[in-house]
Amino acid sequence: MTITLWDTNGAEIVKALGAERRAAGALASGLALTLVVVTDETNVAEAEAAATTAAASHPCRVLVVVRRRLQAEDRLDAEVQVGGRLGANEAVVMRMYGRLTLHAESVVLPLLAPDAPVVTWWHEIPPDKLAFDPLGVLAQRRVTDAAASEEPLKALRRRARDYSPGDTDLAWTRATPWRALLASAFDGGTPPPTSGEVQAVKGNPSAALVAGWLQARLGVRIRATESDGPGITAVEVRFEGGERLRIDRPDGRMATLSRTGRPDRQLPLRRRDLGDLIAEELRRLDADQPYADALSAVTGEKGLNERDPMRAHVWKEPAGGITARSSARKASASGPAAKKAASKKAASKKSTEKSTAAKKTTAAKKSATQKTTAKKSAATKTAAKKTARAGRSS
Repeated sequence: MTITLWDTNGAEIVKALGAERRAAGALASGLALTLVVVTDETNVAEAEAAATTAAASHPCRVLVVVRRRLQAEDRLDAEVQVGGRLGANEAVVMRMYGRLTLHAESVVLPLLAPDAPVVTWWHEIPPDKLAFDPLGVLAQRRVTDAAASEEPLKALRRRARDYSPGDTDLAWTRATPWRALLASAFDGGTPPPTSGEVQAVKGNPSAALVAGWLQARLGVRIRATESDGPGITAVEVRFEGGERLRIDRPDGRMATLSRTGRPDRQLPLRRRDLGDLIAEELRRLDADQPYADALSAVTGEKGLNERDPMRAHVWKEPAGGITARSSARKASASGPAAKKAASKKAASKKSTEKSTAAKKTTAAKKSATQKTTAKKSAATKTAAKKTARAGRSS
């Protein structure tokens, strides 16, 4: 059963979710985690289907955040369900309008499953700084998809600059069957590798990550070249002595493993659905070090695995140290912004000086008035005493 709440708030959603759980007889939660899905209206159905598939393997509370129009009145509409169309799990689909779209965490936070880890998945263009995004801060695992970007390889570079342990990307998840097959092909022992090549459709981020992973593991240069697709079509590694290992998958379903001196083998290597990818990412909540190594090899960003959790950027001393910082300060001090700030500071100082001078003048006048009054009072008292003496003597 689904309860629809119009123009509601977080407290009402919590009450409705509790009522639905009681009606369904779910006295104990039994939830492994909370999956927060951030998407837009055009991708809601696809995101819901993927979350349903993932939740079948990992009982979880699914919170779908749909950001609607920013230029609208603040409003929150929600669908609350337990065991509804999103599978045998708890789910809340929230559509946010107005300024609430900028503060979705204020609604999501009270709805997190108690004592359970959180995974946030952006089924849209993600923010530039995942670890510092309010919905990213809540999560132990942050999932993006570079393939959804207009320029996937640039998206990978952004992910590398912003990387924090716990980040991952579905472009890396799509490459898991390729990595598993390649790793198994090395089990029998091989001569030292000399070079390699990954063939894929132009701009494929999974191919770039596979090339980076091989390069990080084998220590040799791996080229990424173009093919007609779909996705990755072939991976080849060459060894000393002319030996060669190659995997071809021209149709996106079946692969042929070829190795010098051995018979060819046919193996299933199909392209997976979005729900299967999310289900795989929910299996682990720790930092994915091989992903960080592959991302580092692709983009040239160093030390990704050394970064602290929830800290995407580590400040570095500029070249030249103190001298460079001093020069930078001097350069910035001569700019228009610095001049404007100096002008404001001078005006403020002048105003303060005028106010202080006015206070001193007022205090001086008050003091002079008090002295004059005291003198007049003393003179009056003296005159009164003289008059009294003159009266007694007469």
